[in-house]
Amino acid sequence: MTILLIFLVYAAALSLALGRAGHHSRVSGPRDAAMTQAERILIIGATGGTGRALVAAALERGLHVTALARNPSDLRIDNPRLRVVQGDVLDLQSIEKAMPGQQAVLSALGHKRFFYPTRILSEGTRNILAAMDGQGVKRILCETSLGIGDSAGRMGLYYTFFVIPVILPLYFWDKTRQERIIAESDAEWTIVRPAALNNAKPRGQYYHGRIAGNFLTTARISRADVARFMLDQLSSPEYLRTACGVSW
Repeated sequence: MTILLIFLVYAAALSLALGRAGHHSRVSGPRDAAMTQAERILIIGATGGTGRALVAAALERGLHVTALARNPSDLRIDNPRLRVVQGDVLDLQSIEKAMPGQQAVLSALGHKRFFYPTRILSEGTRNILAAMDGQGVKRILCETSLGIGDSAGRMGLYYTFFVIPVILPLYFWDKTRQERIIAESDAEWTIVRPAALNNAKPRGQYYHGRIAGNFLTTARISRADVARFMLDQLSSPEYLRTACGVSW
């Protein structure tokens, strides 16, 4: 019983810490700002689950896509409007090779190194922003997660008291660093925080903003719907320089 109590205190304290460390959006974005739909985009993390969905959805919309991938052969998408560049987010020069001519960047950066300290997300994002600055690219949309910043606890009790504190504490802590780096930049940024991801078919309907997620039951959403939402934000000022959740 004592061990369980200690663990619950730890999980609650971690949730509070992730809440304090992540970005807090105090005001909504400038909804009357004019934004142009980007036609040429760079997708980071293109071989991951959300990254693949982003590439597929962007090509369906007729966009010209450059995909940065450590292993380009893993993408397995053939399209004349798709250019795949081999690179690593921890290698600034490889990002710089992919950046010329881009109008926006969509980052679905992730990894599976959960059980030891890492800065792949934060340092990779720092390099992305540096490469953007060098080419004058301003717009970036970055996928992080519900459960940090002002969305702390909104993944539901299962994630708040088991998945995040047991499996993902170091991963989520780096996400808080990633969010702060983005929020402190001069870019035209939007942080997108999805619920627990799955590979279900897109529904086309979801909650977004501060009402996304749930404090009790596990909040979920498909990667395909997250991709659609992120692409929709390319021409929308609704969440410009804010963090928004998205969930079913």
